Amino acid sequence: MDIKNELITWSDKFSCGIKLIDDQHKELVALVNEMFNHVTGNDLQEHNYFNRVINDAVSYVKVHFATEEKLMLATKFDGYAEHKKEHDSFVLAVVENIKDYEAGKRLTLSSFTRFLKDWVLPHIALMDKKYFEYFKKVATRKADGKLSITSADVNNAAL
Repeated sequence: MDIKNELITWSDKFSCGIKLIDDQHKELVALVNEMFNHVTGNDLQEHNYFNRVINDAVSYVKVHFATEEKLMLATKFDGYAEHKKEHDSFVLAVVENIKDYEAGKRLTLSSFTRFLKDWVLPHIALMDKKYFEYFKKVATRKADGKLSITSADVNNAAL
């Protein structure tokens, strides 16, 4: 595939300022774009591609969610329970979509990537922004201006 199209374009407005989280969000965006670039209209090609990448994609999403949740718990973020519920419902929705796709139901790679986009963008822009603001209050700003959550930040987080 020579021409790369972006279904999602990364923007600094999605950035929380914590490198680990920003890098993971960028990777999620790249993952959705990679899937989008494998939409060919050829059901067999798309299905073969989907089968090759979906387990790694789901694993990556779970690692990312675990990272966010660990930071939220460590810093005593009040919105943890709501955020965790949102993550869990997304994973269930993805699993249902995968089952439908594998069962040959009329779910296409194109519709699956759009489903991902329609969840990822609002989640980062709305749900994640809540903890971004909280992390900015409790995180240490390093000399380069980037935020870092240190053990001292965790110990000093709002009780």
